Amino acid sequence: MASTAADRPWLGHYPPGMPADIDVGQCRSLVELLEGSFSRYADRKACSFMGRDFSYAELDRRSSDLAACFQRLGLRPGERIAVMLPNVPQYPVTVAAILRAGCVVVNVNPLYTPRELEHQLNDSGASAIVVLENFAATLQACLARTGLRQVLLCAVGDMLGLFRGALVNQVLRRVRRLVPAYELPQALRFQAALALGRKAELIRPALGPDDPALLQYTGGTTGIAKGALLLHRNVIANVLQSEAWNAPALRRLPPGAPVCYACALPLHHIFAFTVSMLLCLRNGGQFVLIPNPRDLPATIRELARHRVHIFPAVNTLFKALLAHPDFDRVDWSHLLVSVGGGMAVQPEVAQRWLERTGNPICEGYGLSEASPSVSCNPVVGAAFDGSIGMPLPGTGMMCVDEAGVEVAVGQPGEIAIRGPQLMAGYWQRPEETAQAMLPGGWFRTGDIGSMDERGYFRLLDRKKDLILVSGFKVYPSEVEAVVAELPGVLDCAAVGMPDPHSGEIVKLWVVRRDPQLDEQLIRDHCRSRLTGYKRPRRIEFCTELPKNPLGKVLRRQLRDAELERARHAQAR
Repeated sequence: MASTAADRPWLGHYPPGMPADIDVGQCRSLVELLEGSFSRYADRKACSFMGRDFSYAELDRRSSDLAACFQRLGLRPGERIAVMLPNVPQYPVTVAAILRAGCVVVNVNPLYTPRELEHQLNDSGASAIVVLENFAATLQACLARTGLRQVLLCAVGDMLGLFRGALVNQVLRRVRRLVPAYELPQALRFQAALALGRKAELIRPALGPDDPALLQYTGGTTGIAKGALLLHRNVIANVLQSEAWNAPALRRLPPGAPVCYACALPLHHIFAFTVSMLLCLRNGGQFVLIPNPRDLPATIRELARHRVHIFPAVNTLFKALLAHPDFDRVDWSHLLVSVGGGMAVQPEVAQRWLERTGNPICEGYGLSEASPSVSCNPVVGAAFDGSIGMPLPGTGMMCVDEAGVEVAVGQPGEIAIRGPQLMAGYWQRPEETAQAMLPGGWFRTGDIGSMDERGYFRLLDRKKDLILVSGFKVYPSEVEAVVAELPGVLDCAAVGMPDPHSGEIVKLWVVRRDPQLDEQLIRDHCRSRLTGYKRPRRIEFCTELPKNPLGKVLRRQLRDAELERARHAQAR
């Protein structure tokens, strides 16, 4: 990639010592990256969960056993294994095991409904799944319609020791009733899988940079989830880019001191997967697993046990923590990097975070197709300005018009990116991959932005009608397709509306075919077909929807009319 100021004006504004590019050849595979850390940092704490610490040596041993188990079960290199786990210690063990067996990780949102899970399992062609028992009922509901050959079943307490683990599991099952009834008689329990692997020898597959590592699912313009195929070199590149970007802040630590990462974002989300877990393991740090960040008292109690140095989060979480009365129970004085991603950070939230912690939020930008990080504000000395910062080392970024031609500095255009972290393409969707690409390896993101003369980028709007609920993507057409299944619905439209807590919520407009159709019927239907953040929060019935001459619903008109109505209501 060219390194001239004209091509990459941001290079002149990089922090001192920041490289223009990175050496992606440092590791041939993620397995090499992980095993290098397992060896170098064997005695260090790798992660913490519910007061229990797990060393690098322990992750090494358990992931090796599980990888050998996968092979003994007949799973071959290149096969896809789904991971339906929240932030529990089985997650890093499972991911490392899948990679060490030469297989491909398929991250699954544990909150999926059977319909959503079925689509992802079938689209990815997953041969096996590792699932927490809390979500086993969801799997049971669709298992017969998938190609899964193996099911590995985990319980929250599996890695907490014999007595404490059993107690935790019983409380979750019997007292808190967080494990719905299920029947998966063919499932292999996690501990049994480890025992099976200990009796086998791990056969190390030959892995290279161009082998597939991860299928990370993201929504499509049709609302159908599609897998971004990330190769080993793509994810390694993003780990190294993030490592270089964080380096100026981490120099404040004593040489060789372990870095502590708070892992409150779900690891199945690519932001946490790369920027929390893999980056931490690369650096020999410790990541603190928060299984349910919505449980703020428990989250704060866990954070208070540690000296947290790096805290990646979304605006929703920053805001909720700040509003909690126990916020100051956490010693935030050790915080070196606060990274905001997934959704826009609100200026007032950024200001309050700085006042309360002394550490500014560095807002960044990324997407699943880029492993995910693309740009970020400097991690030291930067005042929050609402921008998404500068491209990371080795990353190209520009704004283009409809024809794909770069627009002038300061002019709005669709953000296009390229770099070593960019996916190989959409899984089994060559036409959609081709439609998203421009000559020269540039990827059209669908986001509208502008670049200033320093090379800083700012998000202005979204080309598509994407809705962002607490950083999670919701595609209106998926919501509309589910609602349209109801025979009483003649027409419908889903639109993202501003919300002070989650950034946006889904509002649904419905034209009734049957006058008996009411909100409760729609909500009950959506509850069984859509995960929580995708469900309409507000529903309005109307006689018709605004459409263009071709019959396409004009969602923007609905949104603008609603916002105008809200402004008039406030003015009265």
